[in-house]
Amino acid sequence: MHIHILGICGTFMGGLAVLAKEAGHKVTGCDANVYPPMSTQLEAQGIQLIEGFSADQVQLNPDLFVIGNVVSRGNPLMEEVLNRGLPYVSGPQWIGEHILNGKWVLAVAGTHGKTTTSSMLAWLLEDAGYHPGFLIGGVPMNFGISARLCGKEASDFFVIEADEYDTAFFDKRSKFVHYRAKTAILNNLEYDHADIFPDLGAIETQFHHLVRTVPGVGRLVVNGAEDALRRVIDRGCWSECERFGGADGVWALSTHDNGNFDVLFKGDMLGTVEWDLTGEHNRMNALAAIAAARHVGVPPERAIASLSRFENVRRRMELVGEANGILVYDDFAHHPTAIATTVGGLRKKVGKARILAVLEPRSNTMKLGTMKDALPASLADADLVFGYGAKGDGKQGLGWDLAQALSPLGGKARAFDDLQLMTDEIAKAAQPGDQVLVMSNGSFGGVHQKLLDALGR
Repeated sequence: MHIHILGICGTFMGGLAVLAKEAGHKVTGCDANVYPPMSTQLEAQGIQLIEGFSADQVQLNPDLFVIGNVVSRGNPLMEEVLNRGLPYVSGPQWIGEHILNGKWVLAVAGTHGKTTTSSMLAWLLEDAGYHPGFLIGGVPMNFGISARLCGKEASDFFVIEADEYDTAFFDKRSKFVHYRAKTAILNNLEYDHADIFPDLGAIETQFHHLVRTVPGVGRLVVNGAEDALRRVIDRGCWSECERFGGADGVWALSTHDNGNFDVLFKGDMLGTVEWDLTGEHNRMNALAAIAAARHVGVPPERAIASLSRFENVRRRMELVGEANGILVYDDFAHHPTAIATTVGGLRKKVGKARILAVLEPRSNTMKLGTMKDALPASLADADLVFGYGAKGDGKQGLGWDLAQALSPLGGKARAFDDLQLMTDEIAKAAQPGDQVLVMSNGSFGGVHQKLLDALGR
């Protein structure tokens, strides 16, 4: 089959392209911005890329157009596909029908921690010899790739990061309803994606739809400390439900001073995870991954040992460099809860060392300003805060004043709309022993290397 992918350079659609090529399909694609690293990764797979969405791409005569959720009505290629009555399908539906069909799907859902937990789960299965396929919204360092059909041997298992974002302009259900999970992790749930969901209740409904797709022989691994997830389960559950954390969780943990933790199941101690990751959020992610891996037959004791060899995910508290005794980290955090967790985790790691938080609020939710009032509290553990973002139309820029939003932090916070000026000011403020934490869900204009160069001077 020849498929032509609209929006191919996004993380999900790029992973879909790799899986489709690996499965033997001819793959071409287009996007508004075709640039490295995704473009080079795809071209290395022999995938032809076209810049833009010109209507004449219908002349490629693919068997099927696969549509990413960045595509909307008015897109010239999409309009031509519709006008000609050509076959098209969403990316999540194509994945569900052509890659996941017949597999034991392990789906990881939640507002936070999907990428890290999916990476942990894939690694636990890999280290146990299950050779899983996976599609993850980041690059697990144990694998060096974000998607693959299977390992060295054919596998019945597939781990997928299960996003609650909508599927396509013609399918407003969350992506994860297409995956038909047999094992589903519900990691946490709070309000996000203000561009498509009016309130938390609307997201809970989508999670309820996910629960409805899990078969009776399946298992839900649910964070027992989350009230929103309790409400989701109370709306109906037809599968085994195994909770971690909370008062009634069968899975629990006990943390050591050094960040290692004991794993308990129904009160029995199963072993100790010894690792370098920080933060309660990562310990809960690990607990969920251990529980999900057990559903497919990985003994918890084996999973606990495997986690000591888990190498985390790129852009999750990733140390990108050091200059003159100043460390620069990169992290994907962009929601206030994730920002607070990330800064808090680094604080516990570095003690009294100064943390310089560098933030770009560029997600659709943050651009709308829905959560701007939560930013100051989320950055409370930082010693200095540097925010980057200019006011705009809410699409190209912020629909609110960043300096005003950060003003409760007083003199320790500054806002910039010039990246070079901000970089220079950070370099002036930084001192040996400082920790510079860069947080954004985008490339942030390559600020990480700019900072290292400036600090080196």
